[in-house]
Parts: sequence; structure tokens; C-alpha cells
Amino acid sequence: MVPIYYNVRSLLVRKANTIATAFGIALVVFVLASSQMLANGLSKTMGRSGRDDQAIVLRKGSDAELSSGIDLSLVNQVLAAPGVQRDGSGQPVGVGEVVLILAMNRQGQQEQLSNVTVRGTTAEALALRSEVRIVEGRKPSPGTDEVLIGRPLVGEYPGMTLGGRFVLNKNREAHVVGVFEANGSVFESEIWADVDTVRSAFGRQQMVNSVTVALASPAQFTEFQAAVEGDKRLGLLAQRQSDFFEKQSEGSVLFLSILGGIIVVFFSIGAMIGAMNTMYAAVQSRRKEIGTLRALGFSRFAVMRSFVLESFVLALVGGGLGTLASLGMGAVEFSMMNVSSWSEITFHFEPEPAILVRSLLVGGLMGLLGGFFPALRAASVSPLAAMRD
Repeated sequence: MVPIYYNVRSLLVRKANTIATAFGIALVVFVLASSQMLANGLSKTMGRSGRDDQAIVLRKGSDAELSSGIDLSLVNQVLAAPGVQRDGSGQPVGVGEVVLILAMNRQGQQEQLSNVTVRGTTAEALALRSEVRIVEGRKPSPGTDEVLIGRPLVGEYPGMTLGGRFVLNKNREAHVVGVFEANGSVFESEIWADVDTVRSAFGRQQMVNSVTVALASPAQFTEFQAAVEGDKRLGLLAQRQSDFFEKQSEGSVLFLSILGGIIVVFFSIGAMIGAMNTMYAAVQSRRKEIGTLRALGFSRFAVMRSFVLESFVLALVGGGLGTLASLGMGAVEFSMMNVSSWSEITFHFEPEPAILVRSLLVGGLMGLLGGFFPALRAASVSPLAAMRD
């Protein structure tokens, strides 16, 4: 076997080619890891929004809250269904909510409109969603134009600051009295207003979009679902909340995965060509060295393995740099349109060990593929011809 030191020394001698090839592979690994972290971040954000011990009820045939509509008279029937948790006074724990989209210009960008989710809800929503906590300001007073906004919205749109004001609809202003966090869930990308205020502002007095309830236990969802969906005249669909939000993220996660995959494929081809050129140049410039190795008794296979190993080590170095660089994306916030709800969602890149290892292995694979054909050429060098050259 050809000593590994020989390959390491060769890489150090050809610094310019080595750095250029390692950088190309690092870029591919960085893009691959970042795209997977982005998709994982969206999936985790939606996943944090749903709980197994809660259920959401929509109009049958609706796949999102925005497209659903439930008559206000049916809310109490849903809350009275078996399996719904009761508080200390015997009242059901749940809330009917109005959800709509508000088109707003981003701060300082008058021509760029974004869709922001407005959730008309009640004070019970804070007790229902225990992960929600107010980090600045206070709770809105019921029946007023006071609203809560998610932390990622602060400063993103005109009036979206504590104490700020913005137009809710038809010159009706909303007053921001509090900022909340929700454990990184999708709720952080929403504006929470009083349900009666939203109904009157948008003309939806006799309806809600969804009903969310707390279950006495996760195991009682089946009983609750049967009661809600059993009366076909109601036309309602009950889903476990965790399943609902998982479905909401599927389209966007698939889009990000496909887009990231396409970019990585093109980048990978370029990186492998770069690695191939580097190794071909190494074979050409080291013909005498290869001839000497063959004359010393090293087999063709040993020479071939040596050059493949050299390319693999180079790729691992580049892949390691790309993987380390991608970790910095964990501190970056990203906003995009959720294709299911047509609203803006803010989330983070979410690194995971499996993503990092997978990306590093892809970098090593590029090195193996890029170094294979140059290694074949090195193994075919004749000792006599190399010495003669």
C-alpha cells in the first residue's frame, strides 16, 4: 500500500488546486446542508404548533383554516362533544377562531406585499396554548382594537412595534399592546386580535374558521372525532392538531427539498469536474513519481487506490469546512410563503446530526467519483514510459 503521507504531501504541494477544489466541494456541502436544515426548520416550526392532546375542527372538505367556515351556532356543539377537557368550573376548554389574511407592505418596501395571518380569538386561547407567553407589554382587553403580535413580526411591517398602530381593515386601526413568543411555532408569525373585533371589521359575524379544543387525554381523540363527524348534517371534520399542522407543512417542505436538490445536483457536477481536473493534473505532473512507485513494486491497484484515497481526503476536508459553515445558518431567521395557508411564516434553519453526517458523506462521495477516472489513468501509467519521459 502506498503510504498516506505521500498523498497528504502531494495535496500540500499543490496548494492552489487543492484550495480551489476543497472550496468547490465545501460550497456544495454547505448548500446541501443548508437546504435540508431549512426544510427541517419549517417542519419543526409546524410540528411545534400541534399537540396530540388537542384537536382542531374544520368544515369538511377544507384543508386549511383559511378555506374553512363553520356556523357560529355549531361551536357549542363541538365544545360539548365527549372527550373535551373541562376546567375547574366544568366549562369546556376550547375556542372558536376566525382566521384571515392581511396584505401588508414590508417596512421600507412599499412595493413588496406580504400576507400576514390575523387570528381572531379570545382570552381563553392563552390558556389553551400554554406555550404562548407574552414577552413584552400586556394582554389585550376583550372587545377592543388591541392586538398581540408574534416576536418575528416586530419591526417587519409599519406599526408592528409595541405601542404601534396599523390599519386592520377599512381605516380601522389596531393597537399593538403586547408581543408574544410561542416556542418557535407557527403562531409567532400571526397577529392575535379579539374575535368580535375581527368579525365586525371583516363582516364575519355569524361564523368562525375553526374550533380548537383541549382533549381530556390524547386517547380520547377517537371518541371526540366520532361524535363530531357522526352527525353528517353538520359537515365537520375533526383532526388531531399535530396531524393537521404536519399536513400543512408537507407542500412547503417538498418544495424546499426539490429546490435544494436541483441546486445541489448542478453544484455537485461542477465540484466533481473540479476534483477530476485537479486529480488529472496531479497524474500528469507526477508521471515520474508514479513510474517510480510501479518500479518499486507497487501494483496498479495500489496506485489506483492511492489516488482515489487522495481525492477522498480532499473531498472530506472540503465537506468538513462546508458542514462547519452550515452550522452558522442556525442563527438565521427565514421567511417564506406557506403554500397551504398562503401566509408568511418565519422560522429558523434547524441543524441536526443526521443532516450534517449525510451532507459530509455526500462530499466524500463526490471525491470518490471525481477521483476514480484520474486514478484509472494513474494505474495505467507504464513504469518504463514514465521514466523515459
